[in-house]
Amino acid sequence: MAQATAQAAVEAQDVHFIGFVSAQYGSEIHAPSGPVVDRAYLRASAQAHEHGGFDRVLVAFHSTAPDSVALAQSITSVTERIGLMIAHRPGFQAPTVAARQLATLDHLTGGRAGVHIITGGNDAELAQDGDFLTKDERYARTGEYLDIVKASWTHSAPFDYDGRYYRVAGAFSAVKPVQQPHLPVYFGGSSDAAIAVAGQHADTYALWGETQAQVRETIARVRAAARPHGREDRIRFSLSFRPILAATEAAAWARAEDILARTRALRAARGLGPAAVPQNEGSRRLLAAAAQGDRLDRRLYTAIAAETGAQGNSTALVGTPEQVAQALHEYRALGVTTFLIRGFDPLEDAVQYGRELIPAFRQLAGARRPAAA
Repeated sequence: MAQATAQAAVEAQDVHFIGFVSAQYGSEIHAPSGPVVDRAYLRASAQAHEHGGFDRVLVAFHSTAPDSVALAQSITSVTERIGLMIAHRPGFQAPTVAARQLATLDHLTGGRAGVHIITGGNDAELAQDGDFLTKDERYARTGEYLDIVKASWTHSAPFDYDGRYYRVAGAFSAVKPVQQPHLPVYFGGSSDAAIAVAGQHADTYALWGETQAQVRETIARVRAAARPHGREDRIRFSLSFRPILAATEAAAWARAEDILARTRALRAARGLGPAAVPQNEGSRRLLAAAAQGDRLDRRLYTAIAAETGAQGNSTALVGTPEQVAQALHEYRALGVTTFLIRGFDPLEDAVQYGRELIPAFRQLAGARRPAAA
């Protein structure tokens, strides 16, 4: 018994928390405010996450948004420890150039860089940047892209590559990442084509806040895809939620219903009608969960995902900090090693997570925060 308890504590030390830092204050219940790149808000949010004990912060990518790499550089200039999860979309930059850019950033930040590969599941958004490939073609291109990026990071001599989408001759990068063997690679996408690439390349596979049954199924799918590459036991899993906390369970559920009402009100004010059927498989999985009910697995709240068409990370865990920490711990038992959490009140919730939720999880797990991100 003592040995099992000690082992559980060691494993829980490996659980990481990732926050979300954007260039502008806004969410489903807050219309964007301030300049498009609000330096004061960016600084406040980055420092709130660092002081709150988060291990990394996600810097998102969208075809109409500020550049994620530039924002990441700004974040590290006003923080000392916190790591980065930089969303990066393959196909709009040569993979050799991207590899050098990210490796250089890893040096400038003292080994804090990490990359989140998002191939993209919305044809209209991809078209805004001139990409008209099909989804399966995009993921095939992503696989080649990561082949070359990783080779640039790890090969000690020039290499050639001859693929369908990329061809290089004598490629070589003099700058290698500080982190070895390379930057941590996060990967998102729930389609069969995405899972195949994740099985080969992802260090951490990221999925949105699904039910426990769905998470168990997804982990099995990804591990099966990783098995032919000898990576079944090496791949880690990240799960994304929007925790809604309050001092009592009743107050937390009341806050959740208020957030739903405010989401509806803001969508109406913007003239948005019923959410369109999403193209990406991850959103469809969230809507499939929502079809089962608003409240699942005791704490999983799906109503906001249903209202918004599951556009991104939109399911919540609701309860007191201790209750939500217990729910996270149940997902940990399924094999989840990273939690990406962000709130509907972005800055205020980040502070609350650092003050209440993360310590509650660490205490429940008998763990301490990892020494390095």
